[in-house]
Amino acid sequence: MEPTADIGLIGLAVMGQNLVLNMDDHGYRVAVFNRTTSKVDDFLAGPAAGTNVIGTHSLEELVAALTTPRRVMLMIKAGTPVDSSIEQLLPLLDPGDVIIDGGNSNFQDTIRRTAEVEAAGLLYVGMGVSGGEEGARFGPSLMPGGSAAAWPLIKEMFQAIAAKVSDGTPTCDWVGSDGAGHYVKMVHNGIEYGDMQVIAEAYHLMREGLDLSHADMASVFSRWATGRLDSFLIDITAEILGTLDTDGEPLVEHILDAAGQKGTGKWTAISALDLGMPVTLVAEAVFARIVSALKDERTAASQTLVGPSPAPGPAPEEFTEAIEAALYASKIVSYAQGFMLLRAAAAEHNWDLDYGRIAGLWREGCIIRAAFLDDITAALGIHPDLASLLLAPFFRDAIADSQAQWRTVVATAVQQGIPVPAYSSALAFYDSYRTARLPANLIQAQRDYFGAHTYERTDQPRGEYFHTNWTGEGGDVTAGSYDA
Repeated sequence: MEPTADIGLIGLAVMGQNLVLNMDDHGYRVAVFNRTTSKVDDFLAGPAAGTNVIGTHSLEELVAALTTPRRVMLMIKAGTPVDSSIEQLLPLLDPGDVIIDGGNSNFQDTIRRTAEVEAAGLLYVGMGVSGGEEGARFGPSLMPGGSAAAWPLIKEMFQAIAAKVSDGTPTCDWVGSDGAGHYVKMVHNGIEYGDMQVIAEAYHLMREGLDLSHADMASVFSRWATGRLDSFLIDITAEILGTLDTDGEPLVEHILDAAGQKGTGKWTAISALDLGMPVTLVAEAVFARIVSALKDERTAASQTLVGPSPAPGPAPEEFTEAIEAALYASKIVSYAQGFMLLRAAAAEHNWDLDYGRIAGLWREGCIIRAAFLDDITAALGIHPDLASLLLAPFFRDAIADSQAQWRTVVATAVQQGIPVPAYSSALAFYDSYRTARLPANLIQAQRDYFGAHTYERTDQPRGEYFHTNWTGEGGDVTAGSYDA
């Protein structure tokens, strides 16, 4: 076969197919392969009919169709399938060729794979791809990382197919070495979990606390979409709430209240714990999905567990405004926590991350795209070394303006027995972060009392540790390590 293809793509599920068609639209010739080879034929006869896409029925045929340096993109299930594909590709490729993993791989796997592929003389890219089916087809957000030498070989193509912000900037840029691209995508997905939860809590408060109709709730979300909450997720929420089923009832009411997850939100929470970062809102969003999955238990518990006595609800118009403020303030906290996590990961893995540029990658094409991200990009452009977005003047003032309504919403939800784990955990984090003295001194005293773990003193320099013989019988021996 004469090598004429610019890139090869393995995996013809919907994301893979749509990326291929996107590349074809932009003048790139793509060779495709799928383990179930009939999917190749179906794709060529169906969605790819009339395109320049080349179908192949083996990895050898795929590689033979590629111009050099060869670029092969994997759009397959994360985990073992990726390792297996890499193992099969390495003998077929030459030094300087590039393997690109566009799936939702764990960043730790990407770190390992980058080292392994580079050791074989090839280049490796772990690239986060966001935007769902529509984004893949017409312009996704792309977050590539891995072998830096690969970026010049793929930059033009992937920036061409990426979404563009209003000034024409593509939502695709190099993120950093080894697992940085997939890590940034993981945090993106964690923030996505948080965004969906804060929106769901607004819906719950309006439905249970205000007894609004679905048409009224759709109207509220449509109104919010024209203001500071303008975003893809707010837009689709308004559409969802306004959609009727065949029986004329709101379709969302016929959907079981048990949310699923694919793992990236959990990975974000685990990484936050590993790095000692308080990414509390994402963690609560993950736990909220886990609680929702206990549908049968919750249904049984609802028959026996007692909540607060019914009380008159707040005024709908005033309270919906307060909910909007609570949602916005919680969203600020969630993104602030996300960027705190990125900073900690950069230090841990020696990644040179550009946080303003990362925010820019999320402005179009991805699920969390929102006008709000323009404000984050601007804030990080002015203050790139901020310890927290909460300290940026724009967000500091936004929280100050929102917090009275935010507190009203959380207090009202507690009084009415409506769970708002995202709003309340975000508020608790905000109050903790702005507090100079927390009760952790008592915790340290307790740890030293029962385990001789030592403590630091307020009247001595940081880094000096002390132990008290609290009972008079414990002696001066301390634990072998100190961990605050």
